[in-house]
Amino acid sequence: MAKSLIERRQEAARARVEAYELTLRRVARQTRPPPDLHNAIREARRGFEAAIIRDPESWKPQLKTRDAARLRLAAARHLFARYPVAPHLEQIWIDGAGLGGDEIGLRKCWYIVAAGGGSLYKAGASALLSRKEVHGFLNPLGTVGFDEAIWQAIARSYTDDPALVTRIARSRIARTPREELTFWREAVQFFCAQPTTAEEIDDLCDYIAQRRRREREFSLKGRSLAALRRLMQAWHRDLSVIARIEAARRRAEMVRHRTAARAEELSAHWPGSPLTEWSWSPSSKAFAKRDEYVITQLRTAEDLVAESRAMRHCVASYAAKCIAGHASIWSLRHRGAGKTDRLLTIELDRGHRAVQVRGFANRVAFVDERKILERWAKARGINLPET
Repeated sequence: MAKSLIERRQEAARARVEAYELTLRRVARQTRPPPDLHNAIREARRGFEAAIIRDPESWKPQLKTRDAARLRLAAARHLFARYPVAPHLEQIWIDGAGLGGDEIGLRKCWYIVAAGGGSLYKAGASALLSRKEVHGFLNPLGTVGFDEAIWQAIARSYTDDPALVTRIARSRIARTPREELTFWREAVQFFCAQPTTAEEIDDLCDYIAQRRRREREFSLKGRSLAALRRLMQAWHRDLSVIARIEAARRRAEMVRHRTAARAEELSAHWPGSPLTEWSWSPSSKAFAKRDEYVITQLRTAEDLVAESRAMRHCVASYAAKCIAGHASIWSLRHRGAGKTDRLLTIELDRGHRAVQVRGFANRVAFVDERKILERWAKARGINLPET
């Protein structure tokens, strides 16, 4: 039975209303939940109830943020702080990723003591720092991390040069195990007395750490920078020889064991970083077609040995760190005109921070190479060191 004109108009009107309501549901802004203040207070006070100086119920913050980490820091300030402290002490309330439970507890405890006006030296810092160094730790030069502030304070007890202090605090020394502080304090004293570049400090620290693993009694006392540099260069030459011997041994093994399973076993393959590889082609017409830059991860011992041999540095010695998951090694290469050139080798830590960037024979990155790295870092969320 045919519908009347009125019925058709009514159906059309209902369809328009439904379409309008559907559009509203699509574009309407969702109501944002209010800040979870109770959870912030609960997380901040957990384990430290005895140190609370203000009633948690009296916290009435005028905060626009809904970020749980920022709320937790604000709650910690309300519960424990009588005085402002440096950002490196507050950071533990925002992010404790990669830290063990004991380390998180120690950093929160140090914050509570410092923000409450207590003596950090008497609260346990005396095991690591002198009174003068505790003062330097609480008042660092610039914006630094927790470990960097410790090593900056130690360096300031040996030199008044702020640039040298900053170089040491940003070097590999600041990433050494806390239980090795006594030995590495000696290294800080050595570099304060015999300054060098940040790049050479890191290179020498690699050698010192390797020597320390083999000889627990190894010491820097009585050594000169020139003598230590010669020892490091000899170590690099030894690594090169070892790499060539190991490569030859592997080739011989591969000839004797041609099965795929055996080949995979010998390749010493490890999972590596979850970051994907990256490539970029310049848009300039001055570059030939198929001209591109590639950053690829090195996941086998053979790859590391080849990189070390081609670039004439000691990256092959980092295989154990890669296999353990403490680091990943990446290679920046240029492909064009039918060949591939290696440009830089990059070491990333577990937090995707570039801790070393080196070219042929341990040179630093050129300006144009640095720009390519910055593109990669932006695309993959990597933290590059300052130049």
